[in-house]
Amino acid sequence: MELVLRVARPTDHLEAIAAMYRDGLGFATLASFADHDGFDGVMLGLPGGSYHLEFTHHRGHPVGRAPTQDHLLVLYVPDATEHAARCEQMLRAGFAEVPSYNPYWDRQGRTFEDLDGYRVVLQRAAWR
Repeated sequence: MELVLRVARPTDHLEAIAAMYRDGLGFATLASFADHDGFDGVMLGLPGGSYHLEFTHHRGHPVGRAPTQDHLLVLYVPDATEHAARCEQMLRAGFAEVPSYNPYWDRQGRTFEDLDGYRVVLQRAAWR
């Protein structure tokens, strides 16, 4: 049996966050919904992939910013040329480059923060 991972999180900026992650990471919109019991949402990922991100907004219920600077999504990009190109893509999509809360991630990677304060690390290494 194949497992599929969905990472879900709320946002106050659904459209802007979806665009940032779609454009910054090169993901496609896999599905979306509107006013499902007061919730709107979008799922982003690679078609046929075994993981995707879901962003939701509950109408009338603000969620605020990330609770800590150590809430991370980490993606491993071993090729130096591809890593540099993906980092530039993140900046063009509106992510802000920030120093990592945990200095480990700065040794081989770059950390980017979205509008909600959540962070994405593009690690220039292969996952072992």
